[in-house]
Amino acid sequence: MTTISITTEFIKLQDLLKLANAVGSGGEAKERVQAGEALVNGEVCTMRGKKLRPGDVVTFDGREYGLTYAG
Repeated sequence: MTTISITTEFIKLQDLLKLANAVGSGGEAKERVQAGEALVNGEVCTMRGKKLRPGDVVTFDGREYGLTYAG
């Protein structure tokens, strides 16, 4: 699992995918999330603006991303 550290209260799903370099652009993130390709905590999520907080796990394109607070 890849751990992504954030400095804010939450990060939106599409922004996490861009930050993790899992997608090439915001447009690609939007299309792939809306197509049901991302799982949040084991459930399909089609909301690209889904707020993710530390403890959440995103599965996308065969990889898992966990969130923690930086610092």
